[in-house]
Amino acid sequence: MSSLSLRIERIDPLTSHIRRLILVAEAGQPLPGFTPGAHIEVQIPGDKPMWRAYSLVNLPDDNHYEIAVQLEDQSSGGSRWIHGVQVGQLVTVRPPKNHFPLVEQASDYLLIAGGIGITPMLGMARSLATQSRPFTLHYAGRDADRMAYLEEVRALGSAQCWISGGDSSRRLPLSTLLGPPTSGRQLYVCGPKTLIANVLLIARELGWDDNQVHSELFIGALNTSIDTEAGFEVELRTSGVTLQVPAGKSVLDAMIEANLDPMFDCRRGDCGVCVAQVLEGEAEHRDICLSERERADGSFCICVSRASGARLVLDL
Repeated sequence: MSSLSLRIERIDPLTSHIRRLILVAEAGQPLPGFTPGAHIEVQIPGDKPMWRAYSLVNLPDDNHYEIAVQLEDQSSGGSRWIHGVQVGQLVTVRPPKNHFPLVEQASDYLLIAGGIGITPMLGMARSLATQSRPFTLHYAGRDADRMAYLEEVRALGSAQCWISGGDSSRRLPLSTLLGPPTSGRQLYVCGPKTLIANVLLIARELGWDDNQVHSELFIGALNTSIDTEAGFEVELRTSGVTLQVPAGKSVLDAMIEANLDPMFDCRRGDCGVCVAQVLEGEAEHRDICLSERERADGSFCICVSRASGARLVLDL
């Protein structure tokens, strides 16, 4: 389906750094449907327009889309532009996609959210609540005044909020919350990379099956300090092309700038569409979609992962 032209009907400041946008069709026509966990991609104008993905927070309907966007300190332009738009402005949006769907056949759901990672999880929780399906939502943050949708989460009967205030003893007790796996239970986590990594590690240590564990990294968590990155060379063996990948850019970025046509979707390392095979060199994996076995076998996400050395050869 082609892109949509949507009008910003309302903007609400949820915190000092997070604003909520309500988007509607320009002429009031029905919007494409979606399922809990879905996102839309908003076009960020510029010399080279970018697309940024934002989770849908509202319950599925055909009248509006609700997103919440956090202003990132190291924004590449997306969140900064979103925080400058006004009510009534038109934005270009790609229809909803879902790389983070709820498993239908589950006995219950354990949802864990950190920071702005609450956006897809709240959508999931709202949907499960309306269907009277069993779930528990745990929402963690450092400071209450920076936690979007805090009161909405507290209003859910099966939710608990964890506000650390910088005290490590008040953070999520993950081992206790996860516990040993039970048949039919599904675990979902969204938030900063460190939270996701800890949840996945503990879940595996406790014996959770990979099919029971689902994660999504919110886009702001992918911002890394480019001061600590080094550029590298990538050879695309099948194409016969060698490219330079500078600090702050990905293999995918370099390929697009070279007018190549790589396959990709999320640009966040969580969907696996852009996976290539490493033929030579050592990879620094930054995705959250590949298993350790897949990484060991040479799989590599070109949208986020990098070379740990000066050169990498891929089967592209």
